[in-house]
Amino acid sequence: MYKLGAEDRGRGSIKQARTAFIPPFCLLKFGALGGSRHWATRQQALGSTSTNRAAASRFVNDEGKVMERLLGLQHVESCTTASLKEALVKMLNSHKLPISSLCGQGYDGASNMRAIADFFNYVPLIVNTVGASCMRKDALLAKHHDVLLEKLESGEIITGKGLNQECSLARPGDTRWGSHLKTLLRILVMWEAVIDILEIVKKDSVKPGNNGGAFGLIGKMERFDFVFIMHLMIELLSITDSLSHALQRKDQDIVEAMQLIIDVKEQLQDMSDNGWDPLFKRVKTFCDKNEIEVPDMDKEINARGTSTRRKQKVTNVHFYHVEIFLAAIDAILSEMNHRFGEVSSELLVCMACLNPRNSSNFDVDKLVRLAEIYAVDFDVGDLLLLPGQLRGFVSRARRTQDFLGCTELGKVAEIMVKTKMNTSYGLVYRLIELTLILPVATALVERIFSAMSILKTDLRNKMGDEWLNDLMICYTEKKIFRSIKNDKIIKRFEDMKTRRMLVPRNNLVIASNDS
Repeated sequence: MYKLGAEDRGRGSIKQARTAFIPPFCLLKFGALGGSRHWATRQQALGSTSTNRAAASRFVNDEGKVMERLLGLQHVESCTTASLKEALVKMLNSHKLPISSLCGQGYDGASNMRAIADFFNYVPLIVNTVGASCMRKDALLAKHHDVLLEKLESGEIITGKGLNQECSLARPGDTRWGSHLKTLLRILVMWEAVIDILEIVKKDSVKPGNNGGAFGLIGKMERFDFVFIMHLMIELLSITDSLSHALQRKDQDIVEAMQLIIDVKEQLQDMSDNGWDPLFKRVKTFCDKNEIEVPDMDKEINARGTSTRRKQKVTNVHFYHVEIFLAAIDAILSEMNHRFGEVSSELLVCMACLNPRNSSNFDVDKLVRLAEIYAVDFDVGDLLLLPGQLRGFVSRARRTQDFLGCTELGKVAEIMVKTKMNTSYGLVYRLIELTLILPVATALVERIFSAMSILKTDLRNKMGDEWLNDLMICYTEKKIFRSIKNDKIIKRFEDMKTRRMLVPRNNLVIASNDS
């Protein structure tokens, strides 16, 4: 246990500490740090021309509890397939983990649609410019309050409990999947007040360069392109919001996630088939109300992104309907079909049969099929014995008081260990272990991204990869490091090399566990 206690600046001991709690059988999840969010998304530098990747393990410990541990960061020069594979193998080798034990990967993708990407580049600029100071925030709230009073007097909105509450613009976060929807909804609701504040910023600026780009932001917001994409993204993000939150929960319900995936796919397909006319009507109504020019949809224009010399003409309706509306929906559907294809969907359906919340879903044939998918862990003999063990386990569980009221699969594993049923029904326990370490989300990696903003700031952007890696381990696994006695840490420090005097025991500063 002494290997876990080396938190001193002799960082070699921290490397040893990481290997003390990593089992050989686990799910690895990879994520990119610095702007991008997961394994195969866009790359952004962390104070250099390259990027770092984070790896985490998920496993079931000897007590039957699901545990997640940060393995560390791995420096990569580029996001090519070869570089990512090399980083993966290097990370596994450093912890003596064979790649054959890799049961799955968790990551998300990123869209490359330029129009929408350009839109989201302007959203944080608007939020930051309007909320750059307390004075501007107060002015925004006051303007929004006046707008609400005018709408109440005109009958445009009505009063009611919980309606028309005071709010401010919310900054979108790279690691909070639902934050962009909240930001766009606030901009939509506070549209008039936001425009007014940007106009004030523009007028109050002595020099054009000091207005925070307010003039350009006003021009950008009062264009049909911006309004159209804003309404489109609000609708798309509203459809995927429940699924996004479900995938970020630490305690995931696979059955619920599977149902949400099906619901989202159906809603997106329905929006693709029938959603264009209602969306365009809402956008046109909004533009007319706020005196924003609506282009002639039948007019031919040069294709966006091509030279005028090519004379490639398309109509406005084709651009907005096909190249933005349908392209955005198809991109999401394509990504979901890729992440949750036939094999993945079958896997989730089979895993759902172990859900203790609804015992009626228990299906021996589907659970045997789950074992067949992972043939490395179940040989032919195991597959023959598994149906009998499954039926015996269910019969035993229904007679055992400890299982009454149990609604989580993780608790089932803990009870099995507690009652020694994991040895009597070893194949069933192995199947439950496999199900527990194959989540549909990467919540731990998301939390690691949030920790990066605390550890690597503008004042510490020269931090090396090794030191950053060690700090991330100590910060993320602080519960483990706090459990280690100070005497062990001191002894480890003293054993590293011969010192002229020993570290005094009487003048130690002990950090509180609540900090």
